[in-house]
Amino acid sequence: MHRTLFLPLLTIVLAVGSAAAQDVRYNFDRDADFSKFKTYKWVTLKNAAKLDNLLDEQIKDAVDAQLAQKGLSKVDDDSANLYIGYQAAVSQEKEFTSYSSDWGYGGGWYRGGWYGPMGGMSTTTGQTSTIYKGQLALDMYDSANHSLVWRGLASKTLDPKAKPEKQQKNLNKTVAKLLKNYPPEKK
Repeated sequence: MHRTLFLPLLTIVLAVGSAAAQDVRYNFDRDADFSKFKTYKWVTLKNAAKLDNLLDEQIKDAVDAQLAQKGLSKVDDDSANLYIGYQAAVSQEKEFTSYSSDWGYGGGWYRGGWYGPMGGMSTTTGQTSTIYKGQLALDMYDSANHSLVWRGLASKTLDPKAKPEKQQKNLNKTVAKLLKNYPPEKK
């Protein structure tokens, strides 16, 4: 995908598409003691696509707000218990929709016998459309040993025509849903 198309599409990475719901998944290290994680620091993940500064700030602000509600504090030095990074991407899928006028009558079974083709008319037309799907992956690493302790992934069909206010609202909702089960419950 061309860089000029990629960055604007990422600005709508989590905007709502009215037809599809968010898909949120997460996994975590069952041996990690999440009660010891009280502070975090943002880090840049190796090989992650660089986003524009505006979208980068919006994603971080949405995550910061959710983590603050969970009692975590952001720090800018290496005293953090967690290192947090994210990756975002947009993919495209093609959808083909066909319509048939299918009117009239035709052959079929009637009272135990076949009555062959009898007329009628049918026209089928088709249309292709592009569906944009955005993904946001959030990784949390234990700063003591640099091991991955939690990973969440949210994916969503995007509406490329959504206004910036709606995009931000939906980003906030997606991040809230993504972090709903953080920290994971001990069983």
